[in-house]
Amino acid sequence: MAKTVYIKRAYEPADKADGYRVLVDRLWPRGVSKEDLPYEAWCKDLAPSPSLRKWFGHKVENWEQFQDSYKTELRAPDQQERLRALIKSAHGKRITLIYGAKDPDHNHALILASEIKGLY
Repeated sequence: MAKTVYIKRAYEPADKADGYRVLVDRLWPRGVSKEDLPYEAWCKDLAPSPSLRKWFGHKVENWEQFQDSYKTELRAPDQQERLRALIKSAHGKRITLIYGAKDPDHNHALILASEIKGLY
């Protein structure tokens, strides 16, 4: 049975129910100190490539193509290995992906959560 993978903005307070908290941005979230963001892992390499992130620019009109391109990146063998390692590291706990983007409906954590669910 597939487990649920949650997503949460880095600016929201942590909760014990979050389980295994994983920062999934390539860059540290603006305005958040490292001491103020509880997380178990920082998986920079699972974030979109710098070129894809810059191209997307959080523009809603680029969302459909961004989803396709990011899924293609995540399905590369090295990324699949990273996804499996993340799942293993969670030791069966709920996984909460932490991201910094402002838009809760158009961000890479949504796509990443879906890909993890497919393996979990």
